[in-house]
Amino acid sequence: MNKNYKICVLGGGSFGTVLANLAASKGHDVSLWVKDSDKALRINSESRNTEYHPELKLSNNIIASEKLEEIIPESEIIFVATPSKIINDVLDRLSDFSMDNKMIISCTKGINEKPFMTMSETIEKHFNNSSIKVGVLSGPNLAREIADEKVAGTVIASKHADLCHLGREILSSGTFKIYTSADTQGIELAGALKNIYAIISGYCHSLDVGENAIGLILTRSMAEMSNFAVSKGANPITFLGLAGMGDLVATCFSKLSRNYQFGWAIGEGLDIEAAKNKVGQVAEGLNTIKIIHSEISSSEIKMPLVSGMHEILFNNGSKELLLEQIINSEIYVDVNFDVES
Repeated sequence: MNKNYKICVLGGGSFGTVLANLAASKGHDVSLWVKDSDKALRINSESRNTEYHPELKLSNNIIASEKLEEIIPESEIIFVATPSKIINDVLDRLSDFSMDNKMIISCTKGINEKPFMTMSETIEKHFNNSSIKVGVLSGPNLAREIADEKVAGTVIASKHADLCHLGREILSSGTFKIYTSADTQGIELAGALKNIYAIISGYCHSLDVGENAIGLILTRSMAEMSNFAVSKGANPITFLGLAGMGDLVATCFSKLSRNYQFGWAIGEGLDIEAAKNKVGQVAEGLNTIKIIHSEISSSEIKMPLVSGMHEILFNNGSKELLLEQIINSEIYVDVNFDVES
C-alpha cells in the first residue's frame, strides 16, 4: 500500500491511543480526537498519552485535537473508540459535517440500549447514507499488550470487502495480525457480550471457585453468547474464532481486563461505585449486562449466568448464586449447533 490516508480516531482512551499509534506508525496522518483542549495539548507536547500509556512514545504522525471541525472534513477513515454510552452524542456531533464516502470502523465493544442495536447498526441508522461504508473491529485486544508490541490479532468485519482490506493494511504490523469476516453481527456481538463474562470470570476467580468450575463457567459463557447472537442473526461458527473464543479466553483470564478487574472487585465485596473507582476506567460489561438482561426478560432465551450476575450486581444476590444458576438450570444440551445447522 503506497497511499497515505488521513485517519481519525475518535476517543483518546487506552485502545484509541493504541489504534492511532498503529496507523501512524505505518506513515498515515492520524488525528486523535479527545474531549478537552488541555489533554490534546499534553499529548502533542509530550508525544505521550500519560493518562493511559505513560511509557508509550507516540508517533510524530499523530496530532491530538478536541476540534472535530478541524478533523472530520478531511478524514477518509474514522475509527470509533469511544465508550458506548456516549456514541449517540458523538454521532450527533458528526452530523454537522459531510460524511459522504467515508469509511467508519467501530471499535467499541458495547450495545445501544433504546432500541437494541449494535454500534455499527447505530452508525448506519444515524447517517442513513449509502455512500458511507461501516465495519467493526473486535478481538482479544488488551491495549497494554499491544502498546508493548506483544503479539496479538483482531478481526475486521464488514459487508464491504474493500473496507476490511484497507483496515488490515492500515493497522497490521509485525506483531499485530488482522483477519477479516463478513459476519459483522457475530463479530460485534461477540465483543460486546464477552465483557459480561469477563466480569463473571473475575468475580468467580476472586471467590476461588476451583478450576473445574471455571471451565464450566467459560464453556457456558460461550454457549450463552452464541445462543443470544444467533437469535440476532449471527453465524454461530463465528464464536469459535478470534473475536469469540479468542477474546473470551483472553479477557476471562487477564488481570489487564477492566471487566475482569471489576468482577474481581465485586467478588471482594465492593459495591458497584467502589469497584468502578478501583478499576479507574470504563468497564463496558456493566452497562451491557443491564441491556442484555432487559432484552431477554421478554424472550424465551435463557442466560443463567447473565441472570445470576445481574441479581448479584443490582439486587444483592448471594455469592453462591452464579453457580447455583448453572446447576439448577433446566438447560441440559451442551452444544446447540452443529456444522450442518
